[in-house]
Amino acid sequence: MGPRRSIAVVSFRLGGTDGVSVEAAKWEYGWRSLGFDVARVAGTIHGPRRAGDVELPWLAIEPPGDARPDPEQLARALSGAAVVVVENLCSLPMNLDAARVTAGVLAARDGPVVLHHHDLPWQRAEYEALTDLPPDTPTTLHVTINDRSRAELLSRGYDGARVVRIPNCFGVADAPGERRRTRQAMGFERDDVVVLQPTRAIARKNVPGALAFAARLQERLPHRRIRYWLTGPAEDGYGPVLGALVARARVPVTQGRVARAADAYAAADLVAFPSTWEGFGNPMVEAAVARRAVVAGTFPVRAELEALGMRFLSLDAVDDAAAWIEAPDERRLDANLAAVRRHLDLRSLPARLDAALGRLGHGAALGARS
Repeated sequence: MGPRRSIAVVSFRLGGTDGVSVEAAKWEYGWRSLGFDVARVAGTIHGPRRAGDVELPWLAIEPPGDARPDPEQLARALSGAAVVVVENLCSLPMNLDAARVTAGVLAARDGPVVLHHHDLPWQRAEYEALTDLPPDTPTTLHVTINDRSRAELLSRGYDGARVVRIPNCFGVADAPGERRRTRQAMGFERDDVVVLQPTRAIARKNVPGALAFAARLQERLPHRRIRYWLTGPAEDGYGPVLGALVARARVPVTQGRVARAADAYAAADLVAFPSTWEGFGNPMVEAAVARRAVVAGTFPVRAELEALGMRFLSLDAVDDAAAWIEAPDERRLDANLAAVRRHLDLRSLPARLDAALGRLGHGAALGARS
């Protein structure tokens, strides 16, 4: 991997289905489109291994007990990269030792560093007292996924010339999902109303809110059977809470993921996204691409999606959701999809990345077009 055309991507974990891994994979498409080679460095790398992958267990969110931070090991892994891209590891320090050691290694580098901030420390109560993260140097570019986070960085004194927003982008031309076969595979009947929550089960995803919504919807539509479907696993110790919620749920609950997210959206009749906090809200956009209505909570960044022209049903407006089931508004679905095409098309990502890297005096000159 030649030093003038290489990028090293660093994170707690890569290659999985969590939001950071998904967005990191999209950025990899963008970097490769610009002519860069990409290597992955992470505590855990899911899926098939590739040439250039480096797994350093001490970078993981929950490292093995015998793993100790090793700055020289990380520096060697990054030594051949022209650009280092850090995906949230120095932004939301779920492994604080790993974040601080990584920050020290980055500070000693001469080349450009891109910190891709999916979250920021002060946005979570357990990290809000930290003052040394995210790290900053004159060759560090800070990329946020929403306007709120960009404004918060600026208010804390980060240089506006090196803070840029690049929203999450989506494949609007991807193949649609398979509705009939997916519903059959998941045990849904033809007339069932499937309420899909395509998230993990952790506290801020508000599974209780989605279950309560599904139960109220069942009361409004007594002639239809409402089925609640949660695709992601319980994490962060939420398993016992989820088990208790499912045990007392007033509608049938299905748990489990299908191979393609598009199939899950195709099988659904409504998408529930009741989160109390999100950095972006990918399922709301993915649902728009799949032409599905979303019943959403009032997390702060929802307003940024609405500012793009997207419209959602509200979690507390069950009558509106019931009316939608009986008579969907195709014009709203058209408008949501059009907004995604205008503002969040994945095909726009390479140019966005090139322009952002240009703020450090680099950009496409480092890639194949040099």
